[in-house]
Amino acid sequence: MLTLEDVKDTFAFFDNWQDRYRYIIDLGKALPAMAEAERVEENLVKGCQSLVWLVMTYDSATDKVTIRLDSDAFIVKGLIAIVLTVFQHRAPSTILTTDIERIFEELGLIQHLSPTRGNGLRAMVQRIKQEAAAALERSIAA
Repeated sequence: MLTLEDVKDTFAFFDNWQDRYRYIIDLGKALPAMAEAERVEENLVKGCQSLVWLVMTYDSATDKVTIRLDSDAFIVKGLIAIVLTVFQHRAPSTILTTDIERIFEELGLIQHLSPTRGNGLRAMVQRIKQEAAAALERSIAA
């Protein structure tokens, strides 16, 4: 499984952003496709330039979430792969307290994306955090 450290190490290996973009696209190509039945309006992430679908499930027994994300754009699928290294199989409370903006800064992502891609990335993260907050509320109420 790809880790954030793997991404950081690979980014450090490349001398330029052209190579990093190719790497990001390759990460996206390695992601499993989302089932067509899940590619519905209610799973769309609002605020993304490309189509992005999100399905998140919470396992109260392990206190972990499973996130499925997909997009119609190769670069966005690669960004999804990076986001998943941070949030996949984590507790909702961990997701809510993770400073992903700092991680994006460390990677240099936001300043090398178009403003609309950067806003879409933030919209995706915001939706994941909303889903995590809802999962946390349900677990507390149970």
